[in-house]
Amino acid sequence: MTMKTFFCWHRVEWFAAVRMRACVIACGALGLLFAGCNIIPAPTADSTRYYVLASPQLGDAGTQPITGALRLGLRNVELAAYLKKGSLVVRTGENEVSFPNDARWAEPLEQEILHTLRAQLLAAPTVGRVFTQPFPFDEKRDYDVSVRILRCEGVLAGGGKGTTQFVATVEITRSGTAGEVVARKRFVAPESPWDGKDFSRLAAELSVAVGALSQEVVATLPLAKP
Repeated sequence: MTMKTFFCWHRVEWFAAVRMRACVIACGALGLLFAGCNIIPAPTADSTRYYVLASPQLGDAGTQPITGALRLGLRNVELAAYLKKGSLVVRTGENEVSFPNDARWAEPLEQEILHTLRAQLLAAPTVGRVFTQPFPFDEKRDYDVSVRILRCEGVLAGGGKGTTQFVATVEITRSGTAGEVVARKRFVAPESPWDGKDFSRLAAELSVAVGALSQEVVATLPLAKP
């Protein structure tokens, strides 16, 4: 074997070794890549459930001719700040609340309560019209109704037993620049049992509380202005 042949042979062996080493490295990298892909968890279904307030049972009142004389302005419902997060609220202590990620209102809570209040007011025999904000400039109003929701939630007590809690304030003023207050009261709905887990049941019980608030507003309305 000549010297030239010897060097050529070793050069071929060196290139073969380099190629083999590159293949091993590449295969190892691919193995790590696929192993990493297997670590990524499989996607899971969204467990969030959405709830609405049930509409009040008005019977045939909504189909009766309008005979009432009162013309009302129903102002936008105000919520306590912690009720505006979009989820149902669970109170776990006097100064502690939680917001379940998988139990949310389908619509803004203040809008749902507003719709319920308006429907109940329109069904009252003493009411002729109910306007919501922004109030029309060309329609006169006898009184304006303001409602603020202070509590609207489930409450968990010791031993896992729960109840519902709903508290609101109602204010009725004469329409116009003076805004004379003719009625102001605090409404507290009766508590209902709740198991702390069934959020559909919680939404249903809060619906009953909103219906009772609506009836309270109707009962508080003054007579039409002379």
